[in-house]
Amino acid sequence: MTETYAILAIMAAILVGAISPGPSFLLVARISLSQSRGHGLASALGMGVGGMILATLAVIGLQALFMQVEWLYMGFKIGGGAYLVYLGYRLWRGAKEPLAAGDQAVARGGRLATFLLALGTQLSNPKTVIFYSSVFAALLPARPSLTVIMVLPLILFLIEGGWYSAVALAFSTARPRAVYLSFKAWIDRTAGAVMAALGLRLIFSGTEI
Repeated sequence: MTETYAILAIMAAILVGAISPGPSFLLVARISLSQSRGHGLASALGMGVGGMILATLAVIGLQALFMQVEWLYMGFKIGGGAYLVYLGYRLWRGAKEPLAAGDQAVARGGRLATFLLALGTQLSNPKTVIFYSSVFAALLPARPSLTVIMVLPLILFLIEGGWYSAVALAFSTARPRAVYLSFKAWIDRTAGAVMAALGLRLIFSGTEI
């Protein structure tokens, strides 16, 4: 397999992984619905930067470190899972609060706070590093060029950031926002419960890599 075809195959695999619903999708959709398009795009940027960081870690071999030091992987899983549970709790707790109150809270933090929240969510799941590493190992040539190794993180940024930007634009339009306002408590509680469940699953999923 040539490097060009390898990169195209990696792009397809990563795009499928990004599209699969998970905590990152939930967060970007909820921010775009409840706040503004700008905040939604800020969260999409956070997801893209997080994907680039995780791709860089995958390239330098964090998977091999996790395989040799299992307690480190377990620590990452527990920490990441606890972070997702905390986000789920925040969503559930604020389900009945008026949207205006949430907007004021966001205004104090600004889009930088939204970016950092999304970045933290993207980095909270060490299994993403394992996924990237597995895709790279399966599809890259045995001895990829330095150019390919350097380009891969940028590709991940474009795919993750592009997909979540599309999500932000879709969910920040008038009709989805109107539906959200009508069912805010139920939507937030459902999103919070799913987020917390994903976190608990990450914590209790064991030490296998």
